[in-house]
Amino acid sequence: MMLTPEQEKWINHLSDQDQITIIAFDASAQQKFEAVKARIQAVLGKNVRVEHRGATHLGISGQDEIDVYIPVAASQFNSLLDPLTVAFGPARSHYPLERARFVTFEAGKHIDIFLINDSSQSWLEGVKFEDYLLSHPTALERYRLLKEEGQGLSTREYYRRKVEFINEILLSGP
Repeated sequence: MMLTPEQEKWINHLSDQDQITIIAFDASAQQKFEAVKARIQAVLGKNVRVEHRGATHLGISGQDEIDVYIPVAASQFNSLLDPLTVAFGPARSHYPLERARFVTFEAGKHIDIFLINDSSQSWLEGVKFEDYLLSHPTALERYRLLKEEGQGLSTREYYRRKVEFINEILLSGP
């Protein structure tokens, strides 16, 4: 499966030395997500949408982290950066008006918090991909196996395989 030039560029910046560690599904993930969601909404307001995504949302093995997304309109993006920075420290990565990633911990679990433009291609495709997996158990099982087979791979090779799989689903699935 082909990667877009942008995907290829992103993957090539990843380490080919670091190794991926995959752990079994964490049954406490939803409880930890709810705690982080409450922390985010205490800062940004109860009406701000906060979503649990990624492997723990799908109920499968993953990289021992919980992905939390705050999808917002582009017009709200910049106004939410400062309060999130105060609450969670500086963004670990920031693509202006598209995505900013913050890191925190809840009961020892690594949490990635993504402020994301809700009309960005990465958000829309991510939602489409996860919705497809949740309604197609065979595809979800293939994804679980792909992730588990990623144990010990370099970060670069793991994400290459993962993005290729996502592209395959997005092209043939939904």
